[in-house]
Amino acid sequence: MVAGTGRWLASATMTEPPSPGYYEFLDFNAPLSDQRADAISRSLAERQPTRIVDVGCGWGELLIRTLAMAPAASGLGVDTDTRGIERGRANAAKRGVGDRVDFAVDSATEVTDPADVVICVGSDHAYGSQPDALTALHALVHPGGVALVGTGFWERQPTPDEAAAIGMTPDELLDLAGLVDLAIATGFRPLAIQTAGRDEWERFESGFLADWETWLMEYGDQPSAADIRSQSDQHRNEWLRGWRDVFGFAYLTLGRPAIS
Repeated sequence: MVAGTGRWLASATMTEPPSPGYYEFLDFNAPLSDQRADAISRSLAERQPTRIVDVGCGWGELLIRTLAMAPAASGLGVDTDTRGIERGRANAAKRGVGDRVDFAVDSATEVTDPADVVICVGSDHAYGSQPDALTALHALVHPGGVALVGTGFWERQPTPDEAAAIGMTPDELLDLAGLVDLAIATGFRPLAIQTAGRDEWERFESGFLADWETWLMEYGDQPSAADIRSQSDQHRNEWLRGWRDVFGFAYLTLGRPAIS
């Protein structure tokens, strides 16, 4: 053996492990079951919209499902997450609605053209506060149209530590009744009020953590594993020991009356 060859072969065969997955175990970036998603999409499609806009769409799964049930509609999905937008385009093409939807990398606040149906699930923070978001979404909905708003509320009044587990203070959110009152004060009428159940939450959080945990199963001995393990453990602890059964998530179907 030539001196040094063994060392060279060892270094040449060492490769960096792949990065953990990116929402690979989730259909939605929200606590939302297939059953609820299909029912929501069906209810939106039954309004026979011609234009559907999803602001902060991620990969636009709810938008794609609604378009599949509303063959006369076109759609727009907007998000700042490039990887999410790419996934949305690919999924739309595979499921036969790619010619009726545009996915754009942009901020939700840049969308100003009204639509018959506006979807905003887990992205109202793009507008600032919940009052600001509801005001902006009301302006995006044609009179007689609807907005599907997925947003947070307090299941019960949290302690400062419980609120801090999701980066909030206790006064940043309302309870469910207060949230609905806020929507009404903005000019909407509540057509349907739903909230994520524990099973939806557990599927969502487990799916979110699965990208890290499945990576650790295979690459847990790599130098980068300590940071990934720490991130996963921290998120799980904040969920299970922090805001579980405290932070709720509502799906509000809000109508904008044709005559105000």
